[in-house]
Amino acid sequence: MQKIHAAITAVNGYVPEYILTNKELEGMVDTNDEWITSRTGIKERRILKGHFGTSEMAVHAVNGLLKKRGISADEIDLIIFCTTTPDMAFPASANILADKIGAINAWGYDLNAACSGFVFGLTTGSQFIESGKHQKVLVVGGDKMSSIINYKDRSSCIIFGDGCGAVLLEPNTEGYGVIDSILRSDGSGGQYLKQNAGGSLNPASHETIDNDDHYLYQEGQAVFKFAVTNMADVAAEVMERNNLSSEDVDWLVPHQANKRIIDATTNRTGLSSDKVMVNIEKYGNTTNGTIPLCLWEWEGKVKKGDNLILAAFGGGFTWGSVYLKWAY
Repeated sequence: MQKIHAAITAVNGYVPEYILTNKELEGMVDTNDEWITSRTGIKERRILKGHFGTSEMAVHAVNGLLKKRGISADEIDLIIFCTTTPDMAFPASANILADKIGAINAWGYDLNAACSGFVFGLTTGSQFIESGKHQKVLVVGGDKMSSIINYKDRSSCIIFGDGCGAVLLEPNTEGYGVIDSILRSDGSGGQYLKQNAGGSLNPASHETIDNDDHYLYQEGQAVFKFAVTNMADVAAEVMERNNLSSEDVDWLVPHQANKRIIDATTNRTGLSSDKVMVNIEKYGNTTNGTIPLCLWEWEGKVKKGDNLILAAFGGGFTWGSVYLKWAY
């Protein structure tokens, strides 16, 4: 019996129209374009304006994906929505999305692993395909980070943006698809990157609001130190485990958190910069959206059979890497 792999058969993305530039941020906090660019690589980011949640961006991304693939929403078996900013605590944004797009035969759930969520979701979704249980699994990665960012905090508001991407997983018996993955987590790092209030530990109150506890909290240096090592190491580890040299890898798809972290991962894997998907300068860190948005933008350059290494790092701490062979 031929081994079943979960192959990406379609990808699509969506970013909001509004562009928040470094120049505009200069009027909001004590910062400047040169400082932001030199430390992060970011020039601008997209912001979702109006009374909309993350699922609104997902609708655009997924409807475009379905059109590309030439299928209807009722053919989807499962939706895994990877997000740190769900529309609400419950119901799951996956279920909200299913209703909005008409995926009447799909079940679904949200997956929260911070910026590593899409890599975790892709690995999880592949299991449902490989088991033979499902034929079409939708993995969505998106966040409305502007909803939890304090635009008076210059250390965090310069980094994050809004955006969403999605991929469709289907069975493949020709050797294409998700080949291997390595996923890691270390809960002791949660203290350095978190949202203090809004959960059952610190539900919303006048005190939590007055203390700005519903905004993202980050100790940048601690996060950077851990991320720059572990994201690079796990990418190299999945390559070594599959006997892949830098010449064997066609594309590195790193989480777009910081240009310096991307460069460290590039150097650790031995790849040349022309093999690395980078769009952080346009979108900033869209958390769960960064990797699928890269795949969307580079789709036309990726060829069938190409070896891709995906790598991410997120709050929690979480990190991981996926090795896949492009299927179309």
